[in-house]
Amino acid sequence: MKKRQLVSTLATTVLAVGLTACSSAGSPSADTRNTGADPKAATGSVTVWLMDDAQKNWPDLVQRVNDEFAAKYPKVGLKLAYQGWADKVTKLDKAIAAGNAPDVVELGNTETMKYVLSGALAPVDRSSFDNSDSWIKALANTCTYQDKLWCVPYYAGARVAVYNSAAFQQATGNAEFPKTETELLAALDRIADRNKADRTFSPLYLPGPYWYAAMSYVAASGGSIAKFDSSGNWHGTLHDPKSQEGIGHFVDLVRKYNRGDLTLNEQNQYEAMARGHAASFYGNGYEAASVSAPVTGDPSLKDAVKVATMPGPDGKPLPTFIGGSDLAVTAKSPSVALAADWIRMFTSAKSEQALADKDILPNNLNQLNPLKGKPSTAAAANAVPDAWFTPLAPGWGAIEKQKIIPDMLTAILKGKSVDQATKEADAAIDQLINKAS
Repeated sequence: MKKRQLVSTLATTVLAVGLTACSSAGSPSADTRNTGADPKAATGSVTVWLMDDAQKNWPDLVQRVNDEFAAKYPKVGLKLAYQGWADKVTKLDKAIAAGNAPDVVELGNTETMKYVLSGALAPVDRSSFDNSDSWIKALANTCTYQDKLWCVPYYAGARVAVYNSAAFQQATGNAEFPKTETELLAALDRIADRNKADRTFSPLYLPGPYWYAAMSYVAASGGSIAKFDSSGNWHGTLHDPKSQEGIGHFVDLVRKYNRGDLTLNEQNQYEAMARGHAASFYGNGYEAASVSAPVTGDPSLKDAVKVATMPGPDGKPLPTFIGGSDLAVTAKSPSVALAADWIRMFTSAKSEQALADKDILPNNLNQLNPLKGKPSTAAAANAVPDAWFTPLAPGWGAIEKQKIIPDMLTAILKGKSVDQATKEADAAIDQLINKAS
């Protein structure tokens, strides 16, 4: 995801899968695709780091693929560790520096370029993966550098409006989500008036540091985070008038409609609706399921919670960030081919269909297109072609890691002017964006 980009507070869970040979590292001889050896005779181990989104939302898929891998390589140990978005990059950097990186790692699609440029990933053969000829271009681009493929698209994410249709029906007489922002703001005002006695209730729960949402409004206003100039360098453009317009519009929405703590990020934002504190929020399509899921939300809301296209201020749908995750083999893995084979299984057409069946956007257009006509996924699936993405710049990873944009938004919400905050953010971006992190 970053992220997706999703952030979870679940503790890291480590599972050992496989019955034999669970050593701390595989051996070159275990790389059966290089040696041509019988898979049944391969030994060694493969360590996989997946984000805990999989643990929460599609553990059955993980188990099926692990069982498939174990059946093919019965003497190869498979170790699975679930990670959280908040600290994964820090942990991975330390593991790489210490020489004990996992063989397979899930990367948010904004994270991949950092590891490509640092030489931390091993190249893989695109032709050996299912549906690679129809991968979503924005995802494939994050894995491609100098005509080589350095990771494999896993799934895509597009943000939509998630709303409680009952709350809209009660306040406005219409259970449908408004098609234009003018209509939306009128509906939110009526919802606010109906719930004015509850100071914790947000007509639109829009977290202040939610930079993916803020930059969507920047994109809708014709602005951008940064641009590549004729001198061959990137430079920040948040201080440009159009970018400032989008940021100002976002901040106005946060201040007017979010009744929660404005400094909290979008981590688990679905909980606000699940606990009866929000009528709507802007999130990944699959967050709607979390609102009514037995463990994470309130099952009684299942029929009321729906998704729709978020209208933008320009009369068009709000441009969405094309989020998602990639899977990569680390460069110093002693089991490169085994690791790549696990990724092949996990991103096969069968596996991607399992994601699609759960309303997760698959990595390819062949399996994405049917979701464009499905009510629960249409808004997200149709948003993919016009989505925006972060700059494919050498230092983007450092910019994201240092939280320059979220900190800028928080500073504005605490009173700093948009003009001053964006000027300072651009200066910070310029210091980092052209340097490989």
